[in-house]
Amino acid sequence: MLTLHQMQMSGNCYKVRLVAHQLGIPLRLIDYPVVGTATRTPEFLNLNPNGKTPVLEFEDGRVLPESGAILSHLSDGTRLQPESKWDRACMLQWMFFEQYSHEPYIAVSRYWHKFAPLQEFEKKRHLVPEWHAKGNAALGVMEAHLKSHDWFAGKDYSIADIALYGYTHCAADGGFDLSGFPAVSAWTSRVASQPRHLLLTAV
Repeated sequence: MLTLHQMQMSGNCYKVRLVAHQLGIPLRLIDYPVVGTATRTPEFLNLNPNGKTPVLEFEDGRVLPESGAILSHLSDGTRLQPESKWDRACMLQWMFFEQYSHEPYIAVSRYWHKFAPLQEFEKKRHLVPEWHAKGNAALGVMEAHLKSHDWFAGKDYSIADIALYGYTHCAADGGFDLSGFPAVSAWTSRVASQPRHLLLTAV
C-alpha cells in the first residue's frame, strides 16, 4: 500500500487524499503536526530534503514529494487527466498557476490566520494586505476563466480542478471572501458534487 506522509489540515495533502479517494487508491496515512519541527527531523529529511509534506512513499522505498507531481502520478491514464495533448498542457498551466500565483497567498494567509500561534502571527500581520491583494488577484484570474468554462482543463473535471480547489474552497480561513467571485463559488460547488468527494477534515 502507498503511504502518504501528510498534515491533515494541509490543502496540499488534501489534494492527494481527494484524488486517491476518487480513484479508489488506498493510502496509509502518517500524520505530522501543522506547527512544530516534525518535518525537520533527520528521518523526515531523508524522505524529503525540502522538509515539507506531502510525500508519497512507495512499497519499494521510492518517495515522491510535491503535491502536483503526486497528483500527476496517481491520475496518469485515468479520467482525471484530459485525453488531448492541448488540454493536458492547459491542466499543467493551471497547476503551475496554483503553486506560483495562488497557493503562496491564499494558503499562506490561511496558515497564519488559522493555525499559527497568535504571537507569531502578530509578527506577520503587516503582510496580510499583500496576501489578500495577491490572493484576490489570483481568484480574479480564476473568475474570468470560469465565467465561460465549467472546468480548468478541457470540458471535464481534472486534477487541475483538484489542485485549485484544495485551498480555494477554504479560503475564508485566511480572510478571503468568495462571495465576490460567483463563478468561483459555483465551481467549488461543482467540485464538491463530484462522485466520491472527500471533505478536507476527513481521515
